[in-house]
Amino acid sequence: KDQGCMFCRALAAGPARFRELLVLCALPHAFVMMNKFPYNNGHIMVVPVRHSADPMALTLAENQALAELLRQSTAAVGRVLAAHGSNVGMNLGESAGAGIADHMHWHVVPRWSGDTNFMPVLAETRVMGEHLLATYERLLPAFAGLGQGPL
Repeated sequence: KDQGCMFCRALAAGPARFRELLVLCALPHAFVMMNKFPYNNGHIMVVPVRHSADPMALTLAENQALAELLRQSTAAVGRVLAAHGSNVGMNLGESAGAGIADHMHWHVVPRWSGDTNFMPVLAETRVMGEHLLATYERLLPAFAGLGQGPL
């Protein structure tokens, strides 16, 4: 397991490494990156810049920026991938299922009618319809107007 926070490391790496680290855009208070181990094709995370596990630790400005980026990101993913809907949620704390419990983040998982199948149940395998980097390249133009993207 890597040392430190993967979110903080990705943001600190800067725009020159955003593509490699799957960061779609960054703003002063929040950023968006793709989930390297997605539940579904196009699974992204909207993350506050402030390293905190507690939403109450965010300032009003940080919370508003995070909420607006979440709203814009959900719309962008749905539009680009022609999703029929989305699951949007946050797991706070390890006991709630947070894989990265020390740095809160929202998950946006695009969904399509009939997108579940027998593979996860019978073979413990998820089937992705497109390579992660191909999805990144498709999503990137939709995020270009939202914040700083890769160089």
